[in-house]
Amino acid sequence: MPRIVVPFAGVEGKTRLHASLPDRRELSLAMLGDVVAACVAVGRTVVVTGDAGAAALALGTGAEAVDDPGGGQGAAVQAVLAGFETGPVLVVNADLPCIEPDDVRALVMHVPVAALALVEAADGTTNALSLPGPDAFAPLYGPGSAARFRAHAAEQGLVVLSLAIPNLADDVDTLEDLHRLAVRCGPRTTACLARLRVEALR
Repeated sequence: MPRIVVPFAGVEGKTRLHASLPDRRELSLAMLGDVVAACVAVGRTVVVTGDAGAAALALGTGAEAVDDPGGGQGAAVQAVLAGFETGPVLVVNADLPCIEPDDVRALVMHVPVAALALVEAADGTTNALSLPGPDAFAPLYGPGSAARFRAHAAEQGLVVLSLAIPNLADDVDTLEDLHRLAVRCGPRTTACLARLRVEALR
C-alpha cells in the first residue's frame, strides 16, 4: 500500500483563484477534499498544512494531518517524508479537482522499483510524483520543477518516467481553469462551483 503526501499551502497559495477571500478559501478546500478522497481510497494519506480547516477536513476524510513547518512546498513534503521508512511514496498536489482513485493507482502501477515517475503540468511545474523511497525526494518545486526532478532522479541513477495522466496534469490556478474543467471535477469542487454560480445570478 503506497503512502501519499498531499501538501496544502492554504488560500495564500491560490491568490488568482477568486477575488473574494472566502470564496477562494472554499474553492481551495473543496479541491483538497476531492484530492484527499481519491488518495485515501488507495493508501495511507498525510496532508501537510498550516491551515486548521484543511487539517480538520483531512481528518474527517480519513487522512492524517501534519503541521506545515514553513519554508514552502518542498520543505513541507520533506518534513513528512522524514518520518517515513523506506518504500514507495507518492506526492500529489492539492489543486487537482478532477482526480480519481484510478489516477492515483496509475502513479504506482507498472513503475519499476528503481524509478521516479512524475506528472507535469502544462507550465512545466510538477503536479504528482511517484518515488521509490523518501530519500529520492528533493525540494525542487517552483517554475520548471519537472525538469529539475528529472535531472535529480537521473543523478541518483533512477529511471525517470513522465506519465500522461490527464486528471493529474490538469491543475487549477484560476477560476477560468475550474470552469474549463468543470465537467470532470469531483463532487466537492462541483458543488462549490454550483453554489458560486447561483450566487453570481442573485
